[in-house]
Amino acid sequence: MIMEKKLQQFLDICMEDARAQSNDTFQEYSQALQLDLEKHKADARRQANMQIRGEKEKIRRELNKELAIGQINLKRTISQRHEELKEKLFIEVKDRLDTFMGTPQYVELLDGCIKEAKAFAGEDEVIFYLDPADSDKLQQLSYQNNIAIHLSESSFGGGIQAVIPSRNILIDRSFDHQLREERETFRFKLGGA
Repeated sequence: MIMEKKLQQFLDICMEDARAQSNDTFQEYSQALQLDLEKHKADARRQANMQIRGEKEKIRRELNKELAIGQINLKRTISQRHEELKEKLFIEVKDRLDTFMGTPQYVELLDGCIKEAKAFAGEDEVIFYLDPADSDKLQQLSYQNNIAIHLSESSFGGGIQAVIPSRNILIDRSFDHQLREERETFRFKLGGA
């Protein structure tokens, strides 16, 4: 019986030791698994954050691209509208010039242009050309300025052209020339006053 008791005691001690070792091994394994789990969670969070950042950047680039396309389309639309308005404006200016060409102030303008050209030329010979549409004003202007004025072979929309042959100078005070120059440099000013 003593032997049985000793055996039982030995068995209990062995079992207790085995349970303690098993518990220790289980705790170590559990802690290692817990560390692996935390590491895996941290890696997963880091990857998720990187993916979120990447998606945000992708969305931001797409939005910027769409915004740039929208701005280009808007600028194109504004430019087309400016060209339409510019065309309407210059048609109205041309109509007003045609009306102005029938007034006495137009004859005064032509007379002033002739006087300026004569003053610029000084003693040099000046050849004056009048638009064919202004043939009715030819005699009056020739008489007022005591010069010979020629009718141009081609129309230049009103105004005068003068040539100083000795200096190879063309004085172009034609309305077509002035309208063309203005059309090339004309820009609408956006904004308030």
